[in-house]
Amino acid sequence: MSSSGPKSLSEIVNVPESGIGALAASAQARVDLAERLRSTLPEGLAAHLLSANVNAENCLVVLCDGPEWAARLRYESTRLLSRCRELHASTIRVRFRVASDSAAGRD
Repeated sequence: MSSSGPKSLSEIVNVPESGIGALAASAQARVDLAERLRSTLPEGLAAHLLSANVNAENCLVVLCDGPEWAARLRYESTRLLSRCRELHASTIRVRFRVASDSAAGRD
């Protein structure tokens, strides 16, 4: 038995080498990217960008809360891609996805 006792959750999460730490870092990177992208959009449109991620194919994937907002955000593709490339220089395109009603927090 270890004499150091149990570790706190923050000790486990803040260790990048742990599986949970890697997951936490990935989630934080998505949050940071989404915030960065929202900052380039008009206020009324920014609220409908729910999440963003760059996948293994170097594609920026933007999650929106409805098809009408995905269509509106497509007009901002160039701006979003440019802003994303500040962090992920190899990003080559943008794809938009619509969240399901439950994922978007709708009733």
